[in-house]
Amino acid sequence: MKHSLLLYLFILALVFNVFTYAYYSKQVDFQNSQIEKLTKKLNSKEKDFNSKLQEANYFTLENNEKAQYYFTSNPDQKSDLATLIPAINQALLKWNENPNGNPYTGQKKLSANKFIINKIKVINHRWIIADFSDGENWGEVLLKYFVKENNTFTFEINQSLMFPKK
Repeated sequence: MKHSLLLYLFILALVFNVFTYAYYSKQVDFQNSQIEKLTKKLNSKEKDFNSKLQEANYFTLENNEKAQYYFTSNPDQKSDLATLIPAINQALLKWNENPNGNPYTGQKKLSANKFIINKIKVINHRWIIADFSDGENWGEVLLKYFVKENNTFTFEINQSLMFPKK
Protein backbone atom coordinates (compact mmCIF):
# COMPACT_ATOMS: atom_id res chain seq x y z
CA MET A 1 0.00 0.00 0.00
CA LYS A 2 2.85 2.29 0.80
CA HIS A 3 4.30 1.61 -2.66
CA SER A 4 1.02 2.32 -4.42
CA LEU A 5 0.60 5.57 -2.46
CA LEU A 6 4.09 6.67 -3.53
CA LEU A 7 3.30 5.59 -7.09
CA TYR A 8 0.08 7.69 -7.06
CA LEU A 9 1.91 10.70 -5.61
CA PHE A 10 4.66 10.34 -8.23
CA ILE A 11 2.10 10.13 -11.06
CA LEU A 12 0.18 13.11 -9.61
CA ALA A 13 3.40 15.15 -9.37
CA LEU A 14 4.30 14.15 -12.93
CA VAL A 15 0.85 15.24 -14.20
CA PHE A 16 1.17 18.59 -12.35
CA ASN A 17 4.61 19.14 -13.88
CA VAL A 18 3.35 18.33 -17.40
CA PHE A 19 0.40 20.73 -17.06
CA THR A 20 2.59 23.45 -15.55
CA TYR A 21 5.13 23.06 -18.34
CA ALA A 22 2.39 23.20 -21.00
CA TYR A 23 0.81 26.28 -19.41
CA TYR A 24 4.03 28.27 -19.13
CA SER A 25 5.30 27.29 -22.58
CA LYS A 26 2.01 28.46 -24.13
CA GLN A 27 2.16 31.64 -22.08
CA VAL A 28 5.70 32.34 -23.33
CA ASP A 29 4.60 31.69 -26.93
CA PHE A 30 1.62 34.00 -26.44
CA GLN A 31 3.82 36.76 -25.00
CA ASN A 32 6.32 36.35 -27.85
CA SER A 33 3.52 36.69 -30.41
CA GLN A 34 2.25 39.80 -28.60
CA ILE A 35 5.76 41.28 -28.63
CA GLU A 36 6.06 40.58 -32.38
CA LYS A 37 2.69 42.24 -33.07
CA LEU A 38 3.61 45.29 -31.00
CA THR A 39 7.02 45.52 -32.67
CA LYS A 40 5.43 45.44 -36.13
CA LYS A 41 2.89 48.07 -35.07
CA LEU A 42 5.62 50.24 -33.57
CA ASN A 43 7.74 49.97 -36.72
CA SER A 44 4.81 50.99 -38.92
CA LYS A 45 4.02 53.92 -36.60
CA GLU A 46 7.67 54.96 -36.71
CA LYS A 47 7.67 54.88 -40.52
CA ASP A 48 4.46 56.94 -40.57
CA PHE A 49 5.93 59.42 -38.12
CA ASN A 50 9.17 59.74 -40.09
CA SER A 51 7.30 60.28 -43.36
CA LYS A 52 5.08 62.93 -41.74
CA LEU A 53 8.12 64.61 -40.19
CA GLN A 54 9.91 64.58 -43.53
CA GLU A 55 6.86 66.05 -45.25
CA ALA A 56 6.49 68.71 -42.54
CA ASN A 57 10.13 69.70 -42.94
CA TYR A 58 9.92 69.89 -46.73
CA PHE A 59 9.81 73.69 -46.65
CA THR A 60 12.95 74.29 -44.62
CA LEU A 61 16.35 75.57 -45.58
CA GLU A 62 17.93 72.42 -44.14
CA ASN A 63 16.05 70.22 -46.64
CA ASN A 64 15.96 72.51 -49.67
CA GLU A 65 19.01 71.73 -51.81
CA LYS A 66 18.27 74.48 -54.31
CA ALA A 67 18.20 77.10 -51.57
CA GLN A 68 21.37 75.65 -50.07
CA TYR A 69 23.01 75.85 -53.48
CA TYR A 70 22.36 79.60 -53.45
CA PHE A 71 24.57 79.96 -50.38
CA THR A 72 27.27 77.52 -51.46
CA SER A 73 27.58 78.60 -55.12
CA ASN A 74 27.25 82.35 -54.81
CA PRO A 75 30.71 83.82 -54.04
CA ASP A 76 29.13 86.76 -52.21
CA GLN A 77 27.11 84.41 -49.98
CA LYS A 78 29.66 81.96 -48.59
CA SER A 79 27.85 80.98 -45.40
CA ASP A 80 27.80 77.83 -43.34
CA LEU A 81 24.19 76.67 -42.94
CA ALA A 82 24.87 75.26 -39.47
CA THR A 83 25.71 78.74 -38.21
CA LEU A 84 23.55 80.75 -40.62
CA ILE A 85 20.12 79.64 -39.37
CA PRO A 86 20.84 80.29 -35.68
CA ALA A 87 22.38 83.64 -36.65
CA ILE A 88 19.21 84.60 -38.57
CA ASN A 89 17.04 83.58 -35.60
CA GLN A 90 19.21 85.52 -33.18
CA ALA A 91 19.24 88.63 -35.37
CA LEU A 92 15.45 88.61 -35.72
CA LEU A 93 14.80 87.88 -32.05
CA LYS A 94 17.14 90.70 -31.04
CA TRP A 95 14.50 93.13 -32.33
CA ASN A 96 12.16 91.89 -29.54
CA GLU A 97 14.12 94.12 -27.15
CA ASN A 98 12.73 97.23 -28.90
CA PRO A 99 10.46 99.10 -26.42
CA ASN A 100 7.76 99.44 -29.09
CA GLY A 101 7.92 95.75 -29.98
CA ASN A 102 9.52 93.90 -32.84
CA PRO A 103 9.05 96.05 -35.98
CA TYR A 104 9.13 92.94 -38.17
CA THR A 105 5.77 91.73 -36.91
CA GLY A 106 4.12 94.32 -39.13
CA GLN A 107 1.76 95.32 -36.30
CA LYS A 108 1.61 98.35 -34.05
CA LYS A 109 0.99 98.07 -30.31
CA LEU A 110 -2.68 97.40 -29.59
CA SER A 111 -2.41 97.36 -25.81
CA ALA A 112 0.18 97.97 -23.13
CA ASN A 113 2.05 94.86 -24.29
CA LYS A 114 4.35 94.94 -27.28
CA PHE A 115 4.36 92.43 -30.13
CA ILE A 116 7.32 90.07 -30.05
CA ILE A 117 8.30 87.18 -32.29
CA ASN A 118 8.05 83.79 -30.60
CA LYS A 119 8.96 81.19 -33.22
CA ILE A 120 10.88 81.41 -36.46
CA LYS A 121 11.18 78.99 -39.38
CA VAL A 122 13.67 79.69 -42.16
CA ILE A 123 11.90 78.39 -45.26
CA ASN A 124 14.55 78.91 -47.94
CA HIS A 125 17.29 81.31 -49.00
CA ARG A 126 14.86 84.25 -49.07
CA TRP A 127 11.83 83.68 -46.80
CA ILE A 128 11.12 83.30 -43.11
CA ILE A 129 7.80 82.60 -41.44
CA ALA A 130 7.41 83.73 -37.85
CA ASP A 131 4.79 83.57 -35.11
CA PHE A 132 4.27 86.65 -32.92
CA SER A 133 2.06 87.77 -30.07
CA ASP A 134 1.55 90.39 -27.40
CA GLY A 135 0.08 87.94 -24.91
CA GLU A 136 -3.51 88.57 -26.03
CA ASN A 137 -3.30 88.83 -29.81
CA TRP A 138 -1.54 86.36 -32.10
CA GLY A 139 -0.39 86.47 -35.66
CA GLU A 140 2.09 85.31 -38.25
CA VAL A 141 4.38 87.18 -40.59
CA LEU A 142 6.14 86.24 -43.82
CA LEU A 143 9.49 87.98 -44.09
CA LYS A 144 12.12 88.36 -46.77
CA TYR A 145 15.67 88.29 -45.54
CA PHE A 146 18.96 89.17 -47.10
CA VAL A 147 22.39 88.06 -45.94
CA LYS A 148 24.97 90.82 -46.04
CA GLU A 149 28.68 90.72 -45.36
CA ASN A 150 29.86 89.18 -42.08
CA ASN A 151 26.51 87.42 -41.62
CA THR A 152 24.53 90.59 -41.00
CA PHE A 153 20.92 90.51 -42.09
CA THR A 154 18.23 92.80 -43.35
CA PHE A 155 14.57 91.91 -43.16
CA GLU A 156 11.51 93.07 -45.09
CA ILE A 157 7.90 92.34 -44.23
CA ASN A 158 6.21 90.52 -47.08
CA GLN A 159 2.86 89.98 -45.36
CA SER A 160 1.56 90.03 -41.82
CA LEU A 161 -1.73 88.75 -40.48
CA MET A 162 -3.51 88.74 -37.14
CA PHE A 163 -5.73 85.93 -35.98
CA PRO A 164 -9.19 86.95 -34.76
CA LYS A 165 -9.79 86.70 -31.04
CA LYS A 166 -11.94 83.80 -29.94
